[in-house]
Amino acid sequence: MRKMLAAVSRVLSGAAQKPASRVLVASRNFANDATFEIKKCDLHRLEEGPPVTTVLTREDGLRYYRMMQTVRRMELKADQLYKQKIIRGFCHLCDGQEACCVGLEAGINPTDHLITAYRAHGFTFTRGLSVREILAELTGRRGGCAKGKGGSMHMYAKNFYGGNGIVGAQGQIFEAYNMAALWKLPCIFICENNRYGMGTSVERAAASTDYYKRGDFIPGLRVDGMDILCVREATRFAAAHCRSGKGPILMELQTYRYHGHSMSDPGVSYRTREEIQEVRSKSDPIMLLKDRMVNSNLASVEELKEIDVEVRKEIEDAAQFATADPEPPLEELGYHIYSSDPPFEVRGANQWIKFKSIS
Repeated sequence: MRKMLAAVSRVLSGAAQKPASRVLVASRNFANDATFEIKKCDLHRLEEGPPVTTVLTREDGLRYYRMMQTVRRMELKADQLYKQKIIRGFCHLCDGQEACCVGLEAGINPTDHLITAYRAHGFTFTRGLSVREILAELTGRRGGCAKGKGGSMHMYAKNFYGGNGIVGAQGQIFEAYNMAALWKLPCIFICENNRYGMGTSVERAAASTDYYKRGDFIPGLRVDGMDILCVREATRFAAAHCRSGKGPILMELQTYRYHGHSMSDPGVSYRTREEIQEVRSKSDPIMLLKDRMVNSNLASVEELKEIDVEVRKEIEDAAQFATADPEPPLEELGYHIYSSDPPFEVRGANQWIKFKSIS
């Protein structure tokens, strides 16, 4: 009887504590916003650049934190699924670079168009697709954002054209720079400089690592890509530059990837574990935002921990779906070649195998 009473007492005390902690968080007087100093951007062919101070609202801060944490956890889950051989083929992860995709989205409009190369999972999420659709695409399931036929390097969303999977396919960038400058196109060129091209450091690959100057006649910015507020303000500045009719602009985001080039690259043969750990301990984008928010009374540690728990559950639920959802049937292999076209036959691996293409 005494043991039963003790157990009931523990259950009741636990039930009483949870609402109390929620009331405590809810009743705390958080600041609505805070002003922060941010790193000055290096400029090329510009008389002035983005501001060196910015205001972060509590609402925006919580949203940015949740989005970056979601991208981080989604990529770690993709790592796990790949090692379990549930995700096959190529898989390029962007953990460490979360401030780039979240900061860029915070500085543009949903109606703006975004094009990227591989390492596109984060951008796919910030452009509006769910973790479930992304992980299901990685596992090749029907519920994926490209119906399971695109994988890691070919993900698409509204106003998002992402995932060019050909290494070096961005080699035409200088021709694009030239045309954009000649025609004064409203285009922001973005270099996510994570310090390594596959397994080669930028110092070993480039005589000049000032990538923000590579546009020549195109103005450029070099931005702290580990600070979401720096990325947001630089993107707003660049977008305003383009919208005002001044033509293209180039942004170099100095960032860092924690994983190797792809899942087949351990990422420690050309750099040390100590280098990776130093970036994690001093420049992690999620940690930097968290410290700012807590120190400025925009959020509490407990509140952010609750977000972490919610994000982990969302990722686990999405992973469950991505492993249980069926694969697309073989007859759909020829579907969606054109967006709107009458059905037509597509030859398979040999002339006797034929598929029907349906938009």
